[in-house]
Amino acid sequence: MIDNIQWLGHGSFVIQSDPLIYINPWRITRKVFHPDAILIGHEHHQHFSIPDIEKLRGADTKIIGNTMIANQLPETTILRHWNSISISKASIKAVPAYSPNHPKHALDAGGLGFVISLNFYDIYYAGDTQTIPEMSRIHPDIAILPIDGDGTLTVEEAAEVVHTMRPRWVIPSNWGYPSEGATLIDAQRFKRLVGDSATVIIPEQIR
Repeated sequence: MIDNIQWLGHGSFVIQSDPLIYINPWRITRKVFHPDAILIGHEHHQHFSIPDIEKLRGADTKIIGNTMIANQLPETTILRHWNSISISKASIKAVPAYSPNHPKHALDAGGLGFVISLNFYDIYYAGDTQTIPEMSRIHPDIAILPIDGDGTLTVEEAAEVVHTMRPRWVIPSNWGYPSEGATLIDAQRFKRLVGDSATVIIPEQIR
């Protein structure tokens, strides 16, 4: 399953499976198949790009997000924290994503992460979040964690989450663009800090 997860930059990913799932599509340039579902974690521009959604969506594509997303895209299916929806062979659960110590991602903004259960694997996409108590309820096979520290996990905090959560694989996100605080060097440092707790996949960005 880990080989089916591809990074599109920042917090944007595609899960190439059945169903085909995009998470926070951003700066999409390639011609692609219409996805079965597009998951949007919150309304900030790097995660919620209506032009990119329009490039991808087909007549049967389901947009999944929170109330703030639905206010701008009325056809959005709203998931609240811990609600689930089934899309073909996948179960998608919305989980909290927020920053207790930073105003950028307040709890009452309703930010979402997702647990995607597919092909007997649980994939945890943390979204823009710091360490939060709700993580203790999540026990994924694969974790996708931010490492930029911009109201989200720092490299050190993300490594500690891995030590606690113990996924089999982990992918760092929110790094690599010139405007971001985190670089490839940070991703490599994250890998060293995780050590033997999980296999860290440092993805190559595709377009």
